[in-house]
Amino acid sequence: MKGVLFLLGLWCVNGGCINPFAPRLQEAATGGSMLRDQRTVEGLFENFRYAYVLRDTLLYGRLLDSAFTFIYRNYERGVDVTWGRYEDMQATAGLFRAAQHIELVWHEIVAAYGDSVRYDVSRSFALAIAFSATDIVRVYGRATFRLRRGHPDEPWRILRWRDESEY
Repeated sequence: MKGVLFLLGLWCVNGGCINPFAPRLQEAATGGSMLRDQRTVEGLFENFRYAYVLRDTLLYGRLLDSAFTFIYRNYERGVDVTWGRYEDMQATAGLFRAAQHIELVWHEIVAAYGDSVRYDVSRSFALAIAFSATDIVRVYGRATFRLRRGHPDEPWRILRWRDESEY
């Protein structure tokens, strides 16, 4: 058994291994043409879109800060609901597994301000999630993000995401 694992490991080191948990991301990373430079705000949003379209939790996880918080309004109860990175990764993984197809389109930036290490941006989006050929959910909304990084040469990460959609 150890010999098989050794040979598999050697094969992976020599470039023959494909990550079975994120094959599309590996293809994008080796091709270099899909993923964007996350040191730009627009690059972060493009990678966000790719994570959803490809339903790739590995790529999605790279977008989130370790202190990430997601906030949405529960209109039935009249309260804001908040969860952290762990809960968001679980919820997103469940969404990605359940969906057959996801389309995300970022629209105009409504407001943006900040500096080289902290940036707040609010923008509209259109999201379509197909769970089957007859079960398609469409959401048109707006989200406000607080992005941060430790240094201007580092990639942006999402510290806080407030979904301001009314659905």
